[in-house]
Amino acid sequence: MIAQRRVAIAVTVVATGVFVLLAALLVPWSPVPGGTPDPVPVGDVLTSTEVARAEQFTGVLRRWGWAATAVNLLVVVLLALSARVRRWAGRLPGPWWVQVLLAVAGVELVARVATLTFSVLSRRHVRAAGLSDQAWTGFARDLVVAEALDIVVTGLLALVVVGCARRWRRAWPAVVAGLAAGLVVAGSFAYPLVVEPLFNDFAPLPDGDLRTGVLELAEAEGVPVDEVLVADASRRTTTLNAYVSGFAGSRRVVLYDNLVRDVPRDEALSVVAHELAHARHDDVLVGTVLGASGAAAAVGLLGLVLGRRRADDPATVPTLVALLAVGSLLALPVQNGISRTIELRADVEALRVTEDPEAFVDLQRRLALRSLADPTPPAWSHWWFGSHPTLLVRVALARA
Repeated sequence: MIAQRRVAIAVTVVATGVFVLLAALLVPWSPVPGGTPDPVPVGDVLTSTEVARAEQFTGVLRRWGWAATAVNLLVVVLLALSARVRRWAGRLPGPWWVQVLLAVAGVELVARVATLTFSVLSRRHVRAAGLSDQAWTGFARDLVVAEALDIVVTGLLALVVVGCARRWRRAWPAVVAGLAAGLVVAGSFAYPLVVEPLFNDFAPLPDGDLRTGVLELAEAEGVPVDEVLVADASRRTTTLNAYVSGFAGSRRVVLYDNLVRDVPRDEALSVVAHELAHARHDDVLVGTVLGASGAAAAVGLLGLVLGRRRADDPATVPTLVALLAVGSLLALPVQNGISRTIELRADVEALRVTEDPEAFVDLQRRLALRSLADPTPPAWSHWWFGSHPTLLVRVALARA
């Protein structure tokens, strides 16, 4: 156990150092020339009625989200602390790898059932506000697919931990750290080709002014694009969006069908310019290498937290799932702080390339109204959970 602890300490120190170094070198910590401007007054962008509606909608959704997070954490931690649950996990039928997968599925399904009410209430709230007209059957299907993905990903991680601990009882933190980093990289490459099609159907954007504008922007920003696609996202949401996914040979621009259908061309191109800026700076690749080093550091911490518990025993799986849930929540401020900085740089690039700040402001207002986003979220909540700058900061950036 002493040798394992030393390995875990070494992995934690090295991986954390690599993460800090990569973050210092790759993250644009000063993305706005002259500094990020102060938010504009909310009354300059939205009416009092629009603000009240957004705050009411988001407030309810936010409270249910917090409740779901708290219940999920409570359930997985209680399961991990229960000696009866650990004995159950260790007595499941089949070889060790089947026991691991069954234990992961059991814990994940119990947690999902415990939070299902909040998911249903949130969906009812979204439907009542007119942000989605997706049928309940479609919602149930997406929920099942998402849960299956969670079980597969968590099960794969648990298999790696338990399997390596069985093979390398002392050095497993180092071996698992390397494999976890590799899985993060592989997942980034596979996501646009494997996961995205599970939730949306894609079709090529027809020839026309919009497609021409997208390709011209890509050329102006020096971003090779393999495909320009339209996703049928409107069957799930009224929210407008676009994104660039993949690397090299799999890179593609994806526009939501309601963005193509409902938004003026100049505003749609403002969205695309923002997303192409991410591709120009290889932000997906940056996120991948940061995620890989962060995953390795997390494995080192896992080895330290487990202490004398045997990581090679399927009975440890409930503890692994609980630590994954707690660690993911605690990592959000770092993850989202980096994300907000990168998003600001993409906004700056979009404004530079399009030279159309009015379209940018109109777009941000339209996005906020379509999604009923809270223009003035609680500071601590935005710091912890907010992955993008607020509406008022983005408008201030454009006007500056």
